[in-house]
Amino acid sequence: MPSTKPTTMTPKPKSAFANYISETIAEMKKVTWLSRRDLFYLSGLVLLAAVVVGIILGGIDFGFSEFIKWLISTVRGA
Repeated sequence: MPSTKPTTMTPKPKSAFANYISETIAEMKKVTWLSRRDLFYLSGLVLLAAVVVGIILGGIDFGFSEFIKWLISTVRGA
């Protein structure tokens, strides 16, 4: 006598890559994104800080290089 049990199809297991993508999308939906205004304000703040630090470090570098030039010229002249 044939089996009268209904056959159910089991879902195909996801590949590791597909699982990674679906989990990534789920996590990205949980992120609280900045408003456009905040994004531009904070980006400008970071750029301003980078320029200020660059100017300060450039000044320190220039001062040290001038000091070394002066030191070398003093030692050679003596």
